[in-house]
Amino acid sequence: MNNEQYIDALKALAEPHRLRLFWLLIHVDQRVTLAEAMDVTQETQYNVSRNLKILYKAGLLTQEKSGKWVYYTLAQQTLPHWCAIVESVRALPESGFAEVSDRCIKRLAMRVNNQCVVGPNSDEWLSQFTSSSTNT
Repeated sequence: MNNEQYIDALKALAEPHRLRLFWLLIHVDQRVTLAEAMDVTQETQYNVSRNLKILYKAGLLTQEKSGKWVYYTLAQQTLPHWCAIVESVRALPESGFAEVSDRCIKRLAMRVNNQCVVGPNSDEWLSQFTSSSTNT
């Protein structure tokens, strides 16, 4: 990894939506699809796709196609300066990410055999929030 890619990684993480996605991937320690990331972050397909692509091009994520889904996961880093980036994001206070973290746990629980089977904004996903809001 060269200096330009290191600078690209820092620039990528300077944007709040990408930082939130990267923080999630560090903390859930699972691969995530675009559909899942859309539901968790409540952002459009265009924005989430663009943010994942920027993190991927910066060398922070890897991608793997499985069936109709592309899964993104944290890239394994071995160089000390890359590990320092990951550790600094890992150390960010969870309080700033609590809502998105909770949504991510709920969304990943919808998987079957650890595979995404539900597209974005599905009735199954949306019903989790309408039923809980009517009970309060």
